[in-house]
Amino acid sequence: MQNLLNRLVIVAGPTAVGKTAYAIRLARELHTEVVSCDSRQFYREMRIGVARPSDDELAAVPHHFIASRPVTNPYNIFDYHHDATDLIRDLIQKYGSAVAVGGSGLYIDALIGGVSRLPDPSADLRAELQQMPLEEKQQLLLELDPDYYHKVDLQNPVRLQRALEVCITAGRPYSQLLVEQRPTPPPFNYEVRVLSMEPSELRNRINRRVDQMVADGLVDEVASLLPYRNLPTLRTVGYREIFPVIDGTESLDTAIAQIKMNTWHYARKQLTWLRRYDATVV
Repeated sequence: MQNLLNRLVIVAGPTAVGKTAYAIRLARELHTEVVSCDSRQFYREMRIGVARPSDDELAAVPHHFIASRPVTNPYNIFDYHHDATDLIRDLIQKYGSAVAVGGSGLYIDALIGGVSRLPDPSADLRAELQQMPLEEKQQLLLELDPDYYHKVDLQNPVRLQRALEVCITAGRPYSQLLVEQRPTPPPFNYEVRVLSMEPSELRNRINRRVDQMVADGLVDEVASLLPYRNLPTLRTVGYREIFPVIDGTESLDTAIAQIKMNTWHYARKQLTWLRRYDATVV
């Protein structure tokens, strides 16, 4: 393990590939701790549907950013970058290394590439844009930032919203600010390890995991979150498909099939994202 001293080892890969077990095993070998890069495992109320590590796994080595805040207190990527960078620096100083694990590409990117600090909008502007129909958002973005308009997924309301917030608040195109406000590299060395698996085996693992989630009480977990169903955090695979079941407008069997399919699509997107890294495939 000499070559892993004084660095962060990031364990990445698609959902259900076995990242948690690998990260725990590595952290125990290195006598260090685990930092989560999963954007949904932050929340205490979300356990089954986000495949949070089990109590035994959490007890095997210390974990950070797991069930650390309520779902009503969202954790933005800027605060995560600040908190996680400080923590990792401390862990490396204390143990000689640290292990990070997760499938949220944006949060991994934040650790190794930093984040751009872009202006935040007023509450009134955000509320006004949230009420705007998708087609109007698309047209406004075309007027304010044609370069970004031709790059962004025009069916993604979250990305359109953020771009418009920045354009209007800063008075400049979002695409220009992204170029000018380049993030800074991390204050530590790192390497990325991407776990791989044959697609057919990965899909079978995803299907078995979803069945186990349902057996473990996923429907009851989602029911307990009904008051928060409109929060962006709850628009997550494994949760959004169950709300119609609780409403009585969808069957559980249909929802389970949708979760399996949507999780598989998500895993494929993760694989595409991970190809950008200079990583060791294991």
